[in-house]
Amino acid sequence: MTSVHEARGALGKRLRELRQQADMSGRRLAESLSWPPSKVSKLENGRQTPTDDDIGGWTRATNSEGETEALLASLHTLEVQHAEWHRQLKTGLKQHQTEIAELDATTRLFRAFESTFVPGLLQTAEYARARFAQSITVFQVRNDINEAVKARIQRQEILYRPDKRFHFVLTEAALRYRLCPPEVMLGQLDRMVSFSALPNVKLGIIGFETAYVVAPAHGFWLLDSDRVMVETFSAELNLAQPQEISRYGGIFDSLAAVASYGRAARVIINRVIDDLAPEPPEDGE
Repeated sequence: MTSVHEARGALGKRLRELRQQADMSGRRLAESLSWPPSKVSKLENGRQTPTDDDIGGWTRATNSEGETEALLASLHTLEVQHAEWHRQLKTGLKQHQTEIAELDATTRLFRAFESTFVPGLLQTAEYARARFAQSITVFQVRNDINEAVKARIQRQEILYRPDKRFHFVLTEAALRYRLCPPEVMLGQLDRMVSFSALPNVKLGIIGFETAYVVAPAHGFWLLDSDRVMVETFSAELNLAQPQEISRYGGIFDSLAAVASYGRAARVIINRVIDDLAPEPPEDGE
């Protein structure tokens, strides 16, 4: 969320500069546009996001129409950065999965860190169903869970494409959280062992005993070197500024460096399976 506020603040600062260059007071600008004076203050201080019409009116009133295109580009980047879940999911869960699949098609390198749950591309249908059920409860969206599960499973076909590379890093906690029934989680853990054997999939697990260099504050996805996606309870953040991509790339590298891979990762997964699986009955019972 911080980057969104910063971007809105930077846009407001640029609007203030144009007003000051035109030697106009905030009240005079507001009067020329038939706005309440408080609107100018809110826009300049990043407390309100301008519309396209607001930008056009501002540049006309301050004789700076040559800045309109650049300001609109900044505004539209800001709108993409922060996509509210209730707006994204209003047409249903399946539609969002379809949109993600379109993004998958153009991405060659996927890097994902998850501290709480199994990434969608590695989920079984039963685990995905449990995750979507939570989304329906939290966001109060239309229940098209069957179609959404089908779309998510279809997305997993890209795991078998030789032109795609995947690097997943998960905490052991993500394997142990009770987000679904034990029998569903057992199937999910078994599936992860299978996925880890794919030639273009690198799966790292950070065990509980590992000392972190960077705290696993939240999950995120790096798509090539073009975008960072972060999911919160209220929104999906799409970060595209080079310094943010670089920062998250460094954080991912730090987390990946302390993860276990191959046989060591499977030892952790199997340890969780053993702890979760019911004890077999003793002979004679």
